Amino acid sequence: YHRPRGILTAGSEEPNALVTIGNGARSDPNTRATTVELFDGLEARSQNRWPSLEFDVLAVNQLAAPMLGAGFYYKTFMWPASFWEKLYEPLIRRAAGLGQLSMLPDPDSYDREHAFCDVLVIGGGPAGLIAALTAGRAGLRVILANEDARFGGRLLAERHSVADLAGDAWASQAESELGAMPNVRVLSRTAVFGVFDGCEYGAVEHLTGHLPEASRSGPRQRYWKIVARRAVLATGSIERPLLCGGNDRPGVMMASAVSTFVNRHAALPGRKAVVYTTTDSGWQTALDLTNAGTEVIAVVDPRLARPAVADALAYAGTKIHLGSHVRDVHGAPVRAVDIVCEGGDVQRVRADLVAVSGGWNPAIGLGSNLGHRPVWSEEKGCFLLDQMPPGMMATGAAAGRFGLSQALRDGVEKASGLVTELGVAKASEPPPSCSDDPAGCSTFWHLPASRKKVFVDFQNDVTAGDVALAAREGFTSIEHLKRYTTLGMATDQGKTGQLNGHALLAKEIGKTIAETGTILSRPPYQPVAIGVLAGHHRGEHFRPVRRTASHDWAQANGASFVNVGMWKRAQWYARPGESDWLKTVNREVMMTRGGVGICDVSTLGKIDVHGRDAGALLDRLYINTFSKLPVGKARYGVMLREDGFVMDDGTVTRFAEDHFYVTTTTANAGPVMQHIDFARQALWPELDVQATSVSEQWATYSIAGPSSRELLQKAFPDLDLSNDAIPFMGARKFVWDGHGARIFRVSFSGELAFEISVPARLGEKLLHHLFAVGREFDLVPYGTEALGVMRIEKGHPAGNEINGQTTAGDLGLGRMQSTKKDFIGRVMAQRPGLVDPARPVLVGLKPVDCASRFRAGAHLIAAGAKAVAANDQGFVTSAAWSPTLDHSIALALLSHGRERLGETVTVHDPVRAADFEALVCDPVFVDREGVRVRG
Repeated sequence: YHRPRGILTAGSEEPNALVTIGNGARSDPNTRATTVELFDGLEARSQNRWPSLEFDVLAVNQLAAPMLGAGFYYKTFMWPASFWEKLYEPLIRRAAGLGQLSMLPDPDSYDREHAFCDVLVIGGGPAGLIAALTAGRAGLRVILANEDARFGGRLLAERHSVADLAGDAWASQAESELGAMPNVRVLSRTAVFGVFDGCEYGAVEHLTGHLPEASRSGPRQRYWKIVARRAVLATGSIERPLLCGGNDRPGVMMASAVSTFVNRHAALPGRKAVVYTTTDSGWQTALDLTNAGTEVIAVVDPRLARPAVADALAYAGTKIHLGSHVRDVHGAPVRAVDIVCEGGDVQRVRADLVAVSGGWNPAIGLGSNLGHRPVWSEEKGCFLLDQMPPGMMATGAAAGRFGLSQALRDGVEKASGLVTELGVAKASEPPPSCSDDPAGCSTFWHLPASRKKVFVDFQNDVTAGDVALAAREGFTSIEHLKRYTTLGMATDQGKTGQLNGHALLAKEIGKTIAETGTILSRPPYQPVAIGVLAGHHRGEHFRPVRRTASHDWAQANGASFVNVGMWKRAQWYARPGESDWLKTVNREVMMTRGGVGICDVSTLGKIDVHGRDAGALLDRLYINTFSKLPVGKARYGVMLREDGFVMDDGTVTRFAEDHFYVTTTTANAGPVMQHIDFARQALWPELDVQATSVSEQWATYSIAGPSSRELLQKAFPDLDLSNDAIPFMGARKFVWDGHGARIFRVSFSGELAFEISVPARLGEKLLHHLFAVGREFDLVPYGTEALGVMRIEKGHPAGNEINGQTTAGDLGLGRMQSTKKDFIGRVMAQRPGLVDPARPVLVGLKPVDCASRFRAGAHLIAAGAKAVAANDQGFVTSAAWSPTLDHSIALALLSHGRERLGETVTVHDPVRAADFEALVCDPVFVDREGVRVRG
């Protein structure tokens, strides 16, 4: 409605006073003004108003109130449907009353810490302080987290004495004692926002946001991951408002907030006040106002009992109205209040402040994070947790002990119990003495006969009428009410108004509050900056960046890099004058196929498998056999998941009877290592085998092309590279530059090729050596794009084909699968659905019109069939322009593909609006007989 609103509370539960703090990249919207510490240079501005806060054009929405009832967006804006995303939804969002992000990168830094303790005390009020003192004095490791900058809680806002000291002085003394204990960590400005499995708690510590910008250094906030054996929930309670007409107007405040501003901040919220209360603490607020110089016109209490403080107020000139209630608040800001007296007469009194107190709701949201639902206590008039997360207990007002003496006693008892429970022998100490603190309270859900709107949820503008309408329309579940009316779905999570809404619903449907129930709270309990959750993991630090040994060399030679997992890989090497990446890639392919090229393949996973039973383990991991692989030979292998689908492929080389060298794809280096470790440790621990990742120990380069043997023979004159010495799929060790090296006769390009591995620190030196020797052979570096083109031309399946949904049979590798041994995935791979002849299998595609270009993801349908889902027969997995064939080519998964070689199909690409005809062919486009690779 864009109604004028004022400050309602004095804490993090504030629903009204949302402002934007800071400017530019450091602007922070939707900040609760009641939680912001003042400092020199602070900038704060109102939000979502135009042209100004004093004159907001969208306040006209109040005139349309009859059309904006509960669930109005489900009932209106239905036609035309196309207008919803273009017009209606943006209009609703603009009117929603929240601020805007700067859309600039966050310039601040954030920190992250892990902490372990015996006892985590959440809340630094009187119960939390005494609980931390009790546990700390017993020698337990304690963390005390308090969201406020100062410790003391209510002791800072009310006039109390504890242990013959003023309440705030006792709190300061307790904080100092705790800070001096080596076993206690005291965290101020730290909000615990979530409870998670395993006794884990999330908290955010605000480090520098309260300082002038020029004085800030270091992280803005710190995220704490705390693992605690036990936790004490000492989060206090939240005062709830009373229902009356116009109860949302500026000048209507919670009584506890008024006391906080008067006693803690020495600020008068008003000159003439009416206190509307059903609690004894509300009467104390009236006395605080009187002592501060405010004229308290009246105290209105629906109860009939006259508290002791009433005499002092009456003596000061305050009118006492027992058995009465407030019907309406007039003015924006407040100018007058209508009081319905016990006999039914209505009195209007002039006032600029209305302090309301309708009872206390224990702040137990954290206790329900793991699904423990609060239960209604008729005695206390609030919801309490009778079951809590493992290791957690509530104390003080969070447990329904609202009086100061009750809270202190309960804090000592709960903490003493924890001390004993954790096996520490320590004599319990009595709670400190304190001043008398009447804690009387009664529930009052009366809805006055007012023509004004009675607000339940202030931030989302949910009224009592909305709750009644939702009930009439059948939304009688608390969860349905929440979503239909948005009650409790604002940034304050309904901390102030939710219980009033639930009570009104119970009244509407003729049930008790206990029968109606309440909702659960989910983390975060308080708003949390996304940046602090990310911590150091931002930008390039989002995850580790891995660079190969030749990265600097590649960068100096014109490489453009692409992220492949964490690795930076050279995508292509542009020469001066090459502005088109495709021309660069075509040149690299043709020069490699016509002469010799070199590619850095160091990113492939490399695993050394040692032990007497190494061959037996590999037999159980791969579909083919490796225990009989001769020493000095390599073999291509395929590994399945337990469900029968292909997990990874690569080569396995045998260097000794008990030493195998396994390579994996770049993406699956980690998962395959984990898979091997799981198999040897959990599945077959009796096997004598060890596995070690050596991915970063070796720099590996593929030298491919018809001139590769000549180049390497010149680079390593003492190394015999003949077919007899190193046949295709052969391997051997040798010494270069005084260090052990390895050479493999394997090829991913389809050309005569060798892979050379040297210790990673020698990688760049090897490159310089090869290029010095390779000048006469016109040696060319090629990147991942050219490598991908050549592997598609050769029909090698890669990540696009090994996508977690394909079997060895789908990829044309079914004949590799042994029928004489067991291996992971063997049984599941024989499921009917995985051996269905109609399954899509790997095929090649050529365009009928050479001008057509394939795109990965395009669908395949029978020629002449309609392009609908029912006719979908497969899709293009990988596509490339083949400079060797001078037209586009593709690999695809096509139903009954092997039976359809030579058939014409339609390639349907709805994303790019392209349809054309293609010829189904063998997936190997170049050198189908393998003459080149065995040259």
